[in-house]
Order: sequence, then structure tokens, then C-alpha cells
Amino acid sequence: MTLDEIRALVGADMAAVDAVIRSRLKSSVALVDQVAEHIISGGGKRLRPLIVLLSAHAASGGRPLADGQHLDAAAFIEFIHTATLLHDDVVDHSSKRRGRDTANEVYGNQASVLVGDFVYSRAFQIMAGTGSQRVMEIMADATNVIAEGEVLQLMNAHDAQTTEDRYLEVIYRKTARLFEAGAQVAAVLCGGDAAQQAALGRYGRHLGTAYQLIDDVLDYRSDPATRGKNLGEDLAEGKPTLPLIYALRNAQGDEAEAIRRAITRSADAAPDMQGIIASIDRSGGMEYTRALAESESRQAAEALAELPASRFREGLAALARVAVTRDR
Repeated sequence: MTLDEIRALVGADMAAVDAVIRSRLKSSVALVDQVAEHIISGGGKRLRPLIVLLSAHAASGGRPLADGQHLDAAAFIEFIHTATLLHDDVVDHSSKRRGRDTANEVYGNQASVLVGDFVYSRAFQIMAGTGSQRVMEIMADATNVIAEGEVLQLMNAHDAQTTEDRYLEVIYRKTARLFEAGAQVAAVLCGGDAAQQAALGRYGRHLGTAYQLIDDVLDYRSDPATRGKNLGEDLAEGKPTLPLIYALRNAQGDEAEAIRRAITRSADAAPDMQGIIASIDRSGGMEYTRALAESESRQAAEALAELPASRFREGLAALARVAVTRDR
């Protein structure tokens, strides 16, 4: 099943979520509207809303969902993600995302941070509208963990001593935790029992980890024109990801020293990207990272055994495979 085929399972819902996103980002403050429109028009995969919608239908056993709470959940999960991107681009001094200027590049850092705060608070307004204390608990915990992940990533920046365990902790907190929360709240809102809620949480966690691991492979492998990001952007920002951590762990002598210098260099010094990529290739860092991603993908699919059989469960399993076979 391709990503387009997976999306088609919840095509009408995805269109409805886009409408919710547009309507709920509206503000009486003109600058908020301008920055919000810039974000929306930038597109994106809408992967997190897709997970929420598939999980909601899978947890309900394919029964029709009439009250629209799964649409609101998909929207507030995307809002949390959007807010983190607005803040990340400021912290990382990013000028491009998905091949176009970032909000901070167009409107400045102050506007980007403040609109990010608006998007965060709007997400919690939508959550409160669900009337579910459990949803509020899950999302409050998740956003706190995500914020800690941002700080941990900042601590790892330009640190050649970053270990695989520290790296995995960051990607759980920054990426996988929101996947986990999205799948879990969908089950809560759509009648899944405790076992199904836990199973979908595990699915989201493993899927998010696999997705980020592949992202970190593609950072050194993909076509910048196709992906909308420069090759080696993480290293350029001082972020040691698993392919590079593995290469350093297995390098010796001058090669190890060159990798350390690339990680610890000052922000205004460009790394020798071709040399670093060659070192990663020699070490097998790409293959190691990809193998770990595939293991996480398998564990995501295995977690779905708790759910009743449906085409939506099949879509979730297919999404776990797509996450590790994509090229952007």
C-alpha cells in the first residue's frame, strides 16, 4: 500500500481536518493570520493527523465516527507539531523549510516565537473542547516531554561525546512522543479500551522513532531539490545524529579527529561534508541506522495485534513500512 493509498482510507477526514486547521488558526490579530497562512501554505506531509485519523478508525473497529472529535484531535496534534517547528527554526537559525523561506526568515524571530506560542495555546483550547480529562493529561505530559527534548538536543549540539542512548532519548522526546500521544488520544476519544490505547501508544512511539531514524539517514543521502533541505543540515547545525555517532564510534586516528572537529566546530565554520559522508559510508553508519529503523517499524506493526481487523489497521501497518522505505 502506497502513502497515497493509505491517505485515501481517510481522504474525507483529511480534507475536514484541513478545514478545521484553517478555521482554528484564524485570529483577529493581522500578523498572527499572516504567519499562520504562511505555515499552512507551506504544505507538509500531515503525517501526524494521518496517524490520528487511522488510529481513531482502527480503535473503533471501523464503526462510523460521527461526533468529529477525531478531527479536532488531528488538528491539535498538528498544531503542537507546527508550534515546535516555528520555535525550532528560530533556535536553529533556519532560513529554509520544505524548500521555502521559514516564517522567521520572512517575519522575524520575534513574530515566529510569539505565533508559535499562539498555536500552542490554540491547540490546548481545542483539547479542552473534547471534555476529556484523559486527553488533557496525555497532551500535557507529551508537550512537557517535547520541551525537555528541545533542551536535551541543545545540550547535545556540538558535543562529540553524544552517545547513541542520548541521541535516542532526544528523538523519542522531540519526535516519537507526539506520534505516541496522537495515536493514544485517538483511541481514548473513539472508544478504544485500555489495551488498545496502550497498543496504539506503542505503535506511535516505534513509528515515530523509525521515521526520525530514516530522516537522519536522508539528511546525508537525499536529493536537496526533492527533499527541500540541504544535505547534511543537521551537522551544519551541530547536531550529531546516529549515522555520525556510529561513524565516530568506529573511526580511528585522523578520521576520528576529523569527525570530532566537524561536530565541535564553531557555528560559522563549514564542515567538510563530503569527507564526513565518506567516513559515514566506510563505517556502515547508514546501514546501521536503517537496520535500527526497520526494527522499530516491525515493532510498530506488531503492536497493532491488539486491534480488531480492519482496513484502517492495515493502513497503520502499511504506514510503518512506508516510514522506512521513503526517499524524502
